[in-house]
Amino acid sequence: MSAVTDLVGVSNPGAAAADLEAFGEAIKADSAGAVGGVHVVFGELTLTAPATRIVDLLALLRDNPAYRFAQLIDLCGVDYPERPERFEVVYHLLSLTRNKRIRVKVATDEDTPVPSVVAVHPCADWFEREAFDMYGIFFSGHPDLRRILTDYGFHGHPLRKDFPMTGYVEVRWDEALKRVIYEPVKLPQEYRAFDFLSPWEGARYALPGDERADTPAPGAPPAPPKG
Repeated sequence: MSAVTDLVGVSNPGAAAADLEAFGEAIKADSAGAVGGVHVVFGELTLTAPATRIVDLLALLRDNPAYRFAQLIDLCGVDYPERPERFEVVYHLLSLTRNKRIRVKVATDEDTPVPSVVAVHPCADWFEREAFDMYGIFFSGHPDLRRILTDYGFHGHPLRKDFPMTGYVEVRWDEALKRVIYEPVKLPQEYRAFDFLSPWEGARYALPGDERADTPAPGAPPAPPKG
């Protein structure tokens, strides 16, 4: 395994990619079906796995002396609304022993939970709560799956691609009630077209947008004559 795992200092990109792929294939062979695919892109190794085997795979990567990916650096979600399984859960792992990084991906939909990996990496507790809050990804077996960045009464998941840019509600302090209240978003006026002109009168140079100074916005009244 040393020829496969000791990849530090490889200067040939093609050789490095081949070594990474061999490293990934070695993990796949050891995983007993927990690894579905091995990909090397931009000099980084990515493994894909069925969601039901993610706990087994992360335990293998942590405990096997040939890998020692003992640190979960990050866990995040990605949204692909056009896919039947629209979400990917991405795990970034670091092996200080081997001086390597690896990425593991699993796919799921809006209703199917992904097994929590808190038992393998306790730091996944808040990461999984964030993915649940921002994307609505469920994690089965999580000890305390609730929102972490938005309010408990918040509706929707802000990092989904179909979440409206203006949100659903607006939050403000009500002086009469002496508390924060939620109200439906109100847009009392149409979006306006702004001209971005130089605020510095007398500037001896042109800034981007200055060329539009003499071009009125659509529907704007004619500018008064100069002088």
